Amino acid sequence: MRAIILKEIGGPENLILADVPVPIILDNEVLVQVKAISINPVDAFVRRTKEALDWVYSYKGTEEHIILGWDVAGVVTETGKAVTKFKKDDEVFGNFKFVGQANAYAEYVAAPETELVLKPANVSFEAAAGATMAAMTAWMSLVNVGKIKKGDKVIIHGASGGVGHYAVQFAKHFGAYVIGIASETNRDFVLGLGADEFIDYKTQFFEELVNDADLVHDTVWSDDDKHIERSLKALKPGGTLLSLIVYPDQEFIGKAKAEKNVSVLRVNVSPSATYEQDMEYIARLLSSGEVKTHISHIFPLEEMHKAHAIIQTKNTVGKIIVTP
Repeated sequence: MRAIILKEIGGPENLILADVPVPIILDNEVLVQVKAISINPVDAFVRRTKEALDWVYSYKGTEEHIILGWDVAGVVTETGKAVTKFKKDDEVFGNFKFVGQANAYAEYVAAPETELVLKPANVSFEAAAGATMAAMTAWMSLVNVGKIKKGDKVIIHGASGGVGHYAVQFAKHFGAYVIGIASETNRDFVLGLGADEFIDYKTQFFEELVNDADLVHDTVWSDDDKHIERSLKALKPGGTLLSLIVYPDQEFIGKAKAEKNVSVLRVNVSPSATYEQDMEYIARLLSSGEVKTHISHIFPLEEMHKAHAIIQTKNTVGKIIVTP
C-alpha cells in the first residue's frame, strides 16, 4: 500500500511517499481502508521535534518506517476475531492510538474497535475525519473538564481554527454565550459559527473587554504563562481557565485559586473512559447538521508535505484534510 513515511526529523519535505506492507490486525482491531485523514498541529510538532516523536509517537528505534497521523475516516475491510462492534463495509471514523503509533498516513490502518465509531451516512468522509482529534479536544475541554452549562459566558481563543471552530459550535449547543477570539479576517466565519461576540486579538485586548467569563478555553501556543495570565484576568471569581497548550505550574494554579477563586485546569487530550460515548455524541451532532466541519484545504496523499507546511503556520481556518 501507499503511505507517507518520515525520512528524518525536520521540515515538511521529509514526508515522502513509499510502498509499505498492509498492516496485520490484532484480534481486537479492524482493518480500515482510509478515505480521509485529518491533519493537526501536533502532527507537525512531532515531525520536527525529536522529544515529541519519542513521546507522542512512542518511537522505539526499531521501526522500519515512521508513519505519523492519528485521525481517519474510512471503510472496514477486515475484522479481528474478537471484534463485535463492526462488520465488513461499515463506514467509521476516529482518533486512535494517541499517544502511540496509529500510522494513519496510509491507505490502510489497523485500529482498535473501541477507538472508532460509525460514521453517519449523511456525513462525508472528509468532514468525519476532521471531527476527530480536533473535535474531541474541544469536547474534552468544554464538556468533560469545563462542565459547560446553559448560560455560561465562554471565551474561545483561536475560534477560527481546527479545535476552536468546533469549540464555538459545542458551546452554543449547550446554551452558552460565546465570545470568539481570532483575527479580523475571520470575523464573519466565527460569527457564522454562532458566536455571540467577536474580538480581534491583533487590535484588541480581550482581558480589557471581558472580566466576567465563566470559562476560558485557551489554546494559544506560547512558551510562557503570559497568555494564560491574561485569560485569568478575563474570568469572574469562581470561573475556570482551561489551558490546552501551556502547562501551568502549581504556583500559578495556587495563586489563581487564592486570589480569585479561579480553577486553572490543564486539559489532557488523550482518549478518556468516555471516548466512545463522546464520539458517538459528536457523530449525532454532525448527522443532525448542528455541528459542521469547515474544511479549508484538501490534498492528495502525495502532497502531505503541503498540508504540513500550512498546519505548522498555526493560522489554519477549520481543518486540513488529506485523501489517499
